[in-house]
Amino acid sequence: MAYIERFSDSDLERIVEEATIYMCACPAQVAVAVRQLRNLRRYQLACLSETDTQSDVHQAIAESAVRAHAELEACLDRVLDMEGWDRVTLRMPEGLRQRRNALVEGATDESA
Repeated sequence: MAYIERFSDSDLERIVEEATIYMCACPAQVAVAVRQLRNLRRYQLACLSETDTQSDVHQAIAESAVRAHAELEACLDRVLDMEGWDRVTLRMPEGLRQRRNALVEGATDESA
């Protein structure tokens, strides 16, 4: 399976920041998992470059990381579409921001 990145590392960071700011952690959780899979794959590729390692073990892990990465990037792609994120700026849609603001205001009113 070919390794393809639909989202750049800066795209993933933007999604995490945007989701964190507006307290919608689900897309951010997927973005974080994608970054972790990228790190796992890079680690395995580094291990494969060593001469005294079990290459079959590292190859198996790297291949699984590539498959999981493709699945989670596809998931993130679908989630961003379903929620209506701006695909150019990777900003959360206004409706989700308004819902978050209403929840925060409601919590503030209840604590008063």
